[in-house]
Amino acid sequence: MAQRPERHDPPNEENPLSRLRDWRAARESEIHAEGLDDDVVELPDPRAIDLVLRVGELLLASGEGTEAVSESMLSLSVAFELPRSEVSVTFTAITLSCHPGGDHPPITGERVVRRRTLDYFRVGELHALVQDAALGQVELEEAIARLRAIKRARPPYPNWLLVCGFGLIASSASLMVGGQFIVATAAFLATVLGDRASVILAKRGVAEFYQMAAAAVIASSMGAALLWVSSELDLGLQAGAVITGNIMALLPGRPLVTSLQDGISGSYVSSVARLLEVFFTLGAIVSGVGAVAYTAVRLGVDVNLENLPSAGTSLDAAVLVGAAGIAIAFAVSLAVPWRMLPAIGALGVLIWVIYVGLRTLLEVPPIVGTGAGAVVVGVIAHWLARRTQRPVLPYIIPSIAPLLPGSILYRGLLEISLNDAVAGLLSLSEAVAIGLALGAGVNLGGELVRAFQRGGLAGAGRLGRPAARRTRGGY
Repeated sequence: MAQRPERHDPPNEENPLSRLRDWRAARESEIHAEGLDDDVVELPDPRAIDLVLRVGELLLASGEGTEAVSESMLSLSVAFELPRSEVSVTFTAITLSCHPGGDHPPITGERVVRRRTLDYFRVGELHALVQDAALGQVELEEAIARLRAIKRARPPYPNWLLVCGFGLIASSASLMVGGQFIVATAAFLATVLGDRASVILAKRGVAEFYQMAAAAVIASSMGAALLWVSSELDLGLQAGAVITGNIMALLPGRPLVTSLQDGISGSYVSSVARLLEVFFTLGAIVSGVGAVAYTAVRLGVDVNLENLPSAGTSLDAAVLVGAAGIAIAFAVSLAVPWRMLPAIGALGVLIWVIYVGLRTLLEVPPIVGTGAGAVVVGVIAHWLARRTQRPVLPYIIPSIAPLLPGSILYRGLLEISLNDAVAGLLSLSEAVAIGLALGAGVNLGGELVRAFQRGGLAGAGRLGRPAARRTRGGY
C-alpha cells in the first residue's frame, strides 16, 4: 500500500513551527546515510564551535538535564551551520564533533563541568538564546555577546535571599507538619546555620558528602536541643519538626528527577551518575541525622514515635500554606524568576491536594497517591513550559517539594535509634520508594505531553528523540 505523502507547509520565516520542522528535517538528513555527501566541504566557524560548547557547559552546570542540553547544542549547531554535527553529553563532560567533508578530518571540542551552581534564571536565559538562534533571529556575533551577558548577569534575588531560601524551606515544612511559630523560626535558623557551615567546608576543600553531613548534624542538633528543652519545661512544642524541615531542605529532589529523566531518554551513563549522587546525598543526610538521633536517645531525650511530626492527610489552612511556602522557597533558592513563583506555589498546593484526595477518598497507598499527584503536576508543568517558552525543570523541581519524604525518613532513623531496625529499614525503604515515585511521575507527565505535541524547543517531540526509536522505531 502506497504511503501517504507528508504535508509540507510553505516556507515562512515568521512561522516558528515551520523553522522547527526544518530543524528536524536537517537532523534526519544527517542521521540517514543518503543525506551525507562527502564531496561537499563546509569549513565550520571556530567561534560557532566555541559558542555551542560554552552554552552546553553553562546549561549543564546550571542544573539542566542531559537531553535538553543535547537538544540545545544540536539546535545551535544547525542554526550556525556546523556540518554533520554530533553531540555527546555526560554527567560532567560535553563533546561536540563536526565533519567538514572531503579530505578534512573531523573537528572535535570538549569541555568539562568542574563546578555546578544551580541557577534556573540562567537556564531560562540560555533557553531563550537557543530558541532565538533556532528561529534565525540571532546572528553569531549577537549570540556570543548574549552568552557573555548571561554569564555576567546577576540572579533575580540578592544573595541574602538565596541563602534564606533554604531556611524558608525548612520553616514552611515544619509549619506544614504541625510546628508552631517558635518551631518554624528554629527550623529556619538551624537550616541557615547548617548551610553556612557547609559553605565554609566547601571553601576549605572538604568533599560534598561531608558538607551535607555537617549541615544535617548542625540542624538536627538544634532540633534535638529544642526537643529536650520542650520536654523539660513542658512547653508542648513539636520540636521534631525542626529536624523534619531540615531534611526536606536537604533532600535531593533535582538530581532525582533528572536522573530518571536521563534514563528514560536513553542517557544511561548520566542517569546512573545522577542516581549515585542522589544516594550519596541521602547517605550524608542519614549519617548526620542518624548520629544526632542516636545520641539524643542515649542521652535520655524523650522521643515519642506515636507523636512524630507529620502532615498526614490534612487539608487545614496551615498545611496548604506550608505546601505553597515549600514550593516557592525551593524556587527562590534555585533562582527561579519571580514571575513563575505564583504558578509554582499553586502547583505545590495542587500536588498535596491530589495526594490527600486519593488517600482519603480511595484509600490508596502513599506511593500511589504520590505518583498520581506527580503525573498531574508533570503534565501541567510541561504545558506551562510550552506556553511560556521556558524550560520545564524550574516548574517541576519546586512543585514536588511538599511530597518529599522528610517525615518518613526521620521516623525511620528514630526507629533504628530505638533498636527497631526492621521497622526503621522499612520506613527508609518507603522514603526511597516515594522519592522514586515522584521522579517517575513527573517524567511520565512529560512523556504524555511529548507524545501528543508536534514540536518544541530544539525540535523536541515525537520526531525529536532518536533514542526512542533505537530498537523499535523502524517497524
